[in-house]
Amino acid sequence: MYILTMNVKSERTRLWRVIKILCAIGLVVSFAVVAFGCIIVLTTPIPNANDFDAREIVESTKIYDRTGKILLYELYNEEKRTIVSFEEIPRNVKNATIAIEDSHFYNHPGVSILSIARAFITDIIRGQILVQGGSTITQQLIKNTLLSSEKTLTRKVKEAVLALKIEQRYSKDEILNMYLNEIPYGSNAYGIEAAAQTFFGIHARDLTLAEAAYLAALPKAPSFYSPYGNNKDQLIIRKNIVLKRMEELGFISQEEASAASKEEVVFLSPSAQGIRAPHFVMHVVDTLSQQFGDEFLQKNGLSVLTTLDMRIQTNAEEVITSYADKIKKDFNAGNAGLVALDPKTGEILAMVGSKDYFNREEEGNFNITLAQRQPGSAFKPLVYAAAFEKGYTPETVLFDVPTEFAVSGAESYQPQNYDNIFRGPITLRDALAQSINVPAVKVLYLTGLQEALDMARRVGITTLKGPNQYGLTLVLGGGEVRLLELTSAYGVFANDGVRQNPVAILRVEKNDGERVWQHKQNPTKVIEPLIARMISDILSDNTARTPAFGSASALYFPDRPVAAKTGTTNDYRDAWILGYTPNLVAGVWAGNNNNTPMEKRVAGFIVAPIWHDFMTRSLETIPIEPFQPPAYEKSTKPVLAGEWRGSRTYVTDSRSGDIATDTTPPEFRLTKTMTEIHSILHWVDKDDPQGPIPSNPAHDGQYLNWEYGVRAWWANRSGALTPPPTPQ
Repeated sequence: MYILTMNVKSERTRLWRVIKILCAIGLVVSFAVVAFGCIIVLTTPIPNANDFDAREIVESTKIYDRTGKILLYELYNEEKRTIVSFEEIPRNVKNATIAIEDSHFYNHPGVSILSIARAFITDIIRGQILVQGGSTITQQLIKNTLLSSEKTLTRKVKEAVLALKIEQRYSKDEILNMYLNEIPYGSNAYGIEAAAQTFFGIHARDLTLAEAAYLAALPKAPSFYSPYGNNKDQLIIRKNIVLKRMEELGFISQEEASAASKEEVVFLSPSAQGIRAPHFVMHVVDTLSQQFGDEFLQKNGLSVLTTLDMRIQTNAEEVITSYADKIKKDFNAGNAGLVALDPKTGEILAMVGSKDYFNREEEGNFNITLAQRQPGSAFKPLVYAAAFEKGYTPETVLFDVPTEFAVSGAESYQPQNYDNIFRGPITLRDALAQSINVPAVKVLYLTGLQEALDMARRVGITTLKGPNQYGLTLVLGGGEVRLLELTSAYGVFANDGVRQNPVAILRVEKNDGERVWQHKQNPTKVIEPLIARMISDILSDNTARTPAFGSASALYFPDRPVAAKTGTTNDYRDAWILGYTPNLVAGVWAGNNNNTPMEKRVAGFIVAPIWHDFMTRSLETIPIEPFQPPAYEKSTKPVLAGEWRGSRTYVTDSRSGDIATDTTPPEFRLTKTMTEIHSILHWVDKDDPQGPIPSNPAHDGQYLNWEYGVRAWWANRSGALTPPPTPQ
C-alpha cells in the first residue's frame, strides 16, 4: 500500500510538472505571438480607415423596359452590383448571414478572440496553418474591399487592426449593410440584390426564408457551392446548416426551419440570367456608350429606362421565330428582322435584328434593322410625297406603257413592271397602291432627284448621298436605307407630317435616383399634313390596291384602317413591308445577310404575312383611330384631275378642211374640238404642274420618249396608225 501510494504521488508530481512546463511554454509562445504581432503592427503599413471610406464600390448599369419593372440586361465590367438600403434587406437575410458567418456579430468589437482561438486549435489539430478563417463579418468586409485574400499572418494582423478601427467609425447595422451589398455570391453577383436577381430573378426584398438561406450559404466558397456546378448537394447541406443555426440562435422557429428546408427552390437557368430583347439592348448600349463612355456605364450603377414595350417585343420575337423556317424553305430567305415604333413619339417599341441573336454561325448578333439595304418599291411613297408637294395630285394620270428614259445620248433605260404588264393610263393613286414601276419612274422625273432626296432627308433618312450618285432607279429602291429609319419615315405619314426621331432611351438615373439624362421630345413638322394624309389615304385604300394584291391580302385589315407598302429589289435580295396606323408603325425585312438572292417572289408573299401577324397581335389593345382624310380642291387641269384624254379646239376652213387662217372669211370658219392623247408632259410644265400649259412641250428632254410610248399604246388600242397632231 505504501509503495503504491508513493507511486501515485510521484505520478501526480510529474503531471503537475509537465502542466507547469506546458503553461510556461504557452505563456512564452503567447508572449512571442503578441510581441511578433506588435512588431508587425508597428512595422507593417496598414491602410487607413479613410481608405475604407474612399473605396470604390462598382455598381452595374441596368437596362429596363419602359415600365421599369422588367430587367433587360445588366451591364458590368467584372461585378454585377446594385446597392440597396438596410431597410430593403429582409430580416431573414440578415439573420441567415449572421447565423452562418458571425453569430456574435453584434457583441464583439470587430475581432472575435473566441473564433480566432477555435480556428487556431482546428488548424493545429489538422496540422495546418491559417486555413480556418475565424474572421468576423467586419474582417471579411475589409478583406474584400481593402486587402488581398492571401492567407498570411501579415494580412491577418492588418485585417484585425482595421476591423477594430472600422467598428469605431460605423454602427453594426451600417457594417452589416455594407457587407451584404459588397460580398461576392458567385456568377459575378456582388451584393444581396445582384444575387437575388441573378439566382432567382427577384429583388432582395422579396426573398423567402429558404432563398435567403441558400444565398447566405454561398459567400464562404461561391464557386464550390454554385447552384450551377457539380456540388449542388453540398449547397443544400450548407443551406440546412444555415437554417439549423438560425433556429439555435432563436431567429426562427423549428417549424419555420423545417418548412424552409423542405421548400423546393428553383434557381434561374444561366441562360435566363442573360439578355432580353438583345438587338434592342445592344442598340441602347451603343447609344449610351457614345453619350457617356464605357467606363462610366460599367462602374456608376446607372438605371436606364428604355422605350421597349415588352408585350410588343414578345409579339415581334414570336412572329419572326415562327416564320423563320417557312421563309427559308419556301423563299430561301435566311434571315428576317422587325422594328416597331410609336409614330407620335418616335419611341422604339420593338426591335428584332435577326431570327436568332445567339446563332453566331449565321451572324445572329448582327442587327439587320440598322443595316443599309436597298428598299425596293418601299421607297416610292417618299417620292410620291415630294410629287404631291410640288403640285401633282393623287388623281394625276400617267401612262403605264413601255417607255425609254434617255437624254442627250445617255444609256437607254426602260423600266419594267413586276408582272410585265402595262396598264395604260393610270392615276398616281392606283400606281402607288399597286406598286407599278413605270409610273413611279415618271413621278421621280417629274419631281426631280434633288427634291426626292430632300424629302427623304426631311423624313429622317440619313444614308442617301447627293443627286449625282443616283438615277431614276432611286424610286425603285436604288439607294440604301436602314429599316429603322425607313420605318420612322413612314411614321411621319402616320403622324400628319410631324417627325419624331427614333428614340430608345427615356431616361438615365443613378441608382440613388439622381437624374443623369432625360429624353426630350422634339417634334418637327417636315411636310404639310395634307401631303401626309394623301399618302396615308392611298396606302390604306384597299380598293386601289386590289387589282395587284387581291381584296383580302395580308395588307388588309377589315376592322380598322391600316396603311401599308411592300418593296422587293429587282434581284430579289431584299423583301420589305412597312405599314402603320396613327398609333403604331412597323417594318419587316427578309433576305440573306450575305446578300445572296431569294426565290423570285415578291414581298407580298415573303414578308407581308409576318407583318400582318405582328400587327394583328399588337393592335389588339390599341384603340382604333382613323386616318384624317385629305381635303383639297380638285385641279382644273384634266390631267391632274383624272382625265387621260385631252382636247384641243381648232378653227378650220370648211371649204378645205385645213386650219383656218386670218384670211378665212367668217362664214367659212368652223370651230371643232378634237380629242388628243398625250403624255402628261404635253399638258404640264413638270416644274410647275399647276401652271399654264407649256407653249412648246418638246423642249422637255423626255417629251419625245414619253410621247412615243403613248402613241404606240393608242395606236394598238384604237387601230389608228396616224399619230395625234404634233404641237407647233
